[in-house]
Amino acid sequence: MDSDRKKPTLVYSISILTMVIAIIAIGTLAFGATIQLMMFLALLAIIPFVMRLGFTYKQVEKSVFSAMLPALQPSIILLTVGILIGSWISSGTVPTLIYYGIQSISPQFFLVTTLLFCSLVSLATGSSWATLGTAGIAMIGVGHSLGIPVAMTAGAIVAGSYFGDKLSPLSDTTNLAAAVVGTDLITHIKHMLWTTVPAYAITAIIFTIIGLNYGGGTVNSGEVNELTSYLANNFNLGIIPLLPVVILFVLLITKKPAITSIFIGALAGAVVAVVYQGVTINEVFSIFYDGYYVESTIESVNTLLQRGGFLSMLPLVALFLFALGLGGLLHKSGILESIILSVTARIKSRGMLVFVSMIASYISLGIGGSFSFAAVMTSTIMKPLYERFNLNPENLSRVLEDTATQSAPIIPWTASGLFTAATLGVSSSLVYLPFSFLAMLTPIVTLFYGITGIAMKEMDETGDEDFSEVV
Repeated sequence: MDSDRKKPTLVYSISILTMVIAIIAIGTLAFGATIQLMMFLALLAIIPFVMRLGFTYKQVEKSVFSAMLPALQPSIILLTVGILIGSWISSGTVPTLIYYGIQSISPQFFLVTTLLFCSLVSLATGSSWATLGTAGIAMIGVGHSLGIPVAMTAGAIVAGSYFGDKLSPLSDTTNLAAAVVGTDLITHIKHMLWTTVPAYAITAIIFTIIGLNYGGGTVNSGEVNELTSYLANNFNLGIIPLLPVVILFVLLITKKPAITSIFIGALAGAVVAVVYQGVTINEVFSIFYDGYYVESTIESVNTLLQRGGFLSMLPLVALFLFALGLGGLLHKSGILESIILSVTARIKSRGMLVFVSMIASYISLGIGGSFSFAAVMTSTIMKPLYERFNLNPENLSRVLEDTATQSAPIIPWTASGLFTAATLGVSSSLVYLPFSFLAMLTPIVTLFYGITGIAMKEMDETGDEDFSEVV
């Protein structure tokens, strides 16, 4: 019975959360265990402590499984993108993008070009994941060939991909953020321009400066020529390998289901691989499952082309499920709410309101592993406080996007962090964290507005906002 349950005290909640963090940190850092295993063990470890609050084992089990349920769709997307990456390498799609990217992009302006290119693709498709799986894997290859550190390239890719995802009316996160707080989609997007435009402009300037200082003397022409020669000699390059990209973009822009669109893009790559590259059907199925494999004495070729496949995404799916299960149990038991509500009770100013909203969003994202969880949790807790401070709901939806959307790809165990790292071929999001300028700058602008009152629209204000000061 619900009446038999006890609300966790603040001390109890903090103790449980500390235990979870300690289990994961000690296991992964001190003993080199996989984060999947430690997340699973942390989930098991808190079960008896949740049951002490009056929950039965069946209720605990239901809480965990119901929290995992939303992970099924993104997990299938993860697996499908793994197939897509392998398919597009075998079809020559990725090699073609890398080859012509190397030929056309100046090393000095590569980073800012990558930022702008990924921004446009993401704005057009409304999907950061689709951008990462297409433009992202191409630009990571070009950057590697030009001698640009992968951390810098990945930082520019992520910034561009999530900039477009954040502001595109086709984006699911943008629509969700507006919906959970009860504001109009276009109003929400316009309100985000106040924070996103200044942060994006500074990010572009930083990448331009880094490119000018780093890109000038780092290109090893011998390695670049070796790679381009290999691509030209081992793949049939040209327009035909780019057809899968066109097909995928058309499907995404016309708002077809993501899973179906990505799989059709993978099938299109398979057809090109068989017809144009001479790959056998047996090899296609092997690539779908195991990924693309190449035997080469050229290190850059092995790094760029030995990727993808259904199997490559399975560890990420496991981690995603365990993270959501853990977050769901902390949520359903009241442990997470106990910590956050203890802070909201002390809010006395508008600046503190914005700050606490940001912290709540970050905590929810870290615990729940997804923007959806963070958006629902944070909006549920914080929305009444925005009404109390006479602030329009788009102020809260902007905070959600400025924090959870932007930071999702830089937290290693979130769905976005896992997907981004796997797609770009890096060990974890910690690799590109130092170059995630947009994710760092946007919340600073958000907090500044919260403290000063600039661009904080109140309930009695009507009409469109004037962005002449920031655009």
